[in-house]
Amino acid sequence: MNPRAPRWLPALPALVWARDYRRDTLLRDALAAVIVTLMLIPQSLAYAQLAGLPPEVGLYASVAPLLVYALLGSSRVLAVGPVAVVSLMTAAAVGEHAAAGSAAYLAVAITLAFLSGLILLAMGLLRLGFIAHFLSHPVISGFITASGLLIAASQLKTLLGVSAGGHNLVEMLAAVWAQRGHIHGLTLAIGASSLAFLFWVRRGLQPLLQRLGLSPRAAELAAKAGPVAAIVGATVFAWAIDAGAHGVKLVGAVPQGLPPLTQPLWDVALWQSLLVPALLISVVGFVESVSVGQTLAAKRRQRIEPDQELVALGGSNLAAAFSGGFPVTGGFARSVVNFDAGAQTPAAGVFTAVGILFASLLLTPALFHLPQATLAATIVVAVLSLVDFGMLRRTWVYAKADFTAVLATLVVTLAAGVESGLVAGVGLSLLLHLWRTSQPHIAEVGQVPGTEHYRNVQRHTVITQPAVLALRMDESLYFANARALEDRINAAVAERPALRHVVLQCSAINDIDASALDSLEAINQRLRDAGLQLHLSEVKGPVMDKLQRSDFLRHLSGRVWLTHHQAACALAAAEG
Repeated sequence: MNPRAPRWLPALPALVWARDYRRDTLLRDALAAVIVTLMLIPQSLAYAQLAGLPPEVGLYASVAPLLVYALLGSSRVLAVGPVAVVSLMTAAAVGEHAAAGSAAYLAVAITLAFLSGLILLAMGLLRLGFIAHFLSHPVISGFITASGLLIAASQLKTLLGVSAGGHNLVEMLAAVWAQRGHIHGLTLAIGASSLAFLFWVRRGLQPLLQRLGLSPRAAELAAKAGPVAAIVGATVFAWAIDAGAHGVKLVGAVPQGLPPLTQPLWDVALWQSLLVPALLISVVGFVESVSVGQTLAAKRRQRIEPDQELVALGGSNLAAAFSGGFPVTGGFARSVVNFDAGAQTPAAGVFTAVGILFASLLLTPALFHLPQATLAATIVVAVLSLVDFGMLRRTWVYAKADFTAVLATLVVTLAAGVESGLVAGVGLSLLLHLWRTSQPHIAEVGQVPGTEHYRNVQRHTVITQPAVLALRMDESLYFANARALEDRINAAVAERPALRHVVLQCSAINDIDASALDSLEAINQRLRDAGLQLHLSEVKGPVMDKLQRSDFLRHLSGRVWLTHHQAACALAAAEG
């Protein structure tokens, strides 16, 4: 962090790690960069294709963003670039405004990256990193699982060599089925072979290399570079048999050169229509990036700053927009590889950017004969690792409400698209939260014999007093659940003629909003009119501070007790 910078300015974490940069750190970062570069080249090409963009755009999106993140990012190992889910969301958003492959399509994608960058940067400067908390893990899991299935389904047409469209899973599968009589045999052979090889690389290459004498770590890193071998093998094969002349779709000519200087479309109407997709892409990208960054940072007893990450990702997306790219974020797979390869600082990202830059300048002619089916196979294998159907079983067993949110996110995403699915998941999660908290657990408590502890009368053998009703509310009091407390007290008063005191144990109440305060005042008045007293016990400091700013305590018919045991003993003695 830059301690001299005003709070409203973004910090420059690079000033911290660069101060202690050593030769050993340089060597570790450089080695990690070589491995990540080999992995990132095929990924960048494949994810550009997934987004409906020319393959070189994936390379462009992997240069400037890495450089900016190295300057602004708080994670030492996060690798920024195109990722599968954000690429799919990009294709869905941009496809509403232009035809895939056209110049207008690229211009809209650049504009989307620009808007995403602005949103992330604004969120970072306003310190809104807490927004990520509104995306629960079950919702994100359901969303990513559905997105993985959509991505895999979208690549079937390329693997089979047919023309098929569709905006949801049913439409995609139906379109592919309708073209089953036009499957291109050689394309299918190349795609199926690439799939088989890549699946084998994931599971079988590392054990084989270890049997041949490589260390477990070296074998694991070599297996991570398996997609490079698939691309090289498929390209050489396609060149040798002149696959293009036999109807196989190839990547074709990829422009050589540095990433171009570009700018977004300055069209207010377009910005308005892209605002919601850009916001969803920003939030999803941020959540994925922070989740990966925090996981890896914890392994080295480091930490990341969510607000700083917003600034860094915002700057990275702005850099992508001005260098011919599309929306980017921190990727799970490449960041884990970067970590495992021994990267120590974000300088590894700088070296990776240099490697991608050399690939853009020198290697693009070699991609001419690369079959598109091989890139599709690379995408399918990568995204299927994101699919987690086990989440459905786990949430069903543990929490039916979470299961409902997961299932809704999964179904709506598959049926209506990524944006609708994410909105449905978040909206349902919030509604379920309101529903759960509107029906709080209110336990009547009594004294555990021989102790000063008070527990639920329905779960433990406890001592109670006929004249005293002690209730513990296990939820903050707010507008949605205040009526539940009123109803519980009113019912108890009606059922217990001997009742003289109601004690609300507030140990689990973290807040009382204005609506709940009105309810407490109404409860207090009704109890007073009926000849009963209302008491509070174990009120937390911040809650007491709020109550003292109101008139409630002056009108309280009973007392506020420091501990519930004091209240129970005093009231028992008074009634004894």
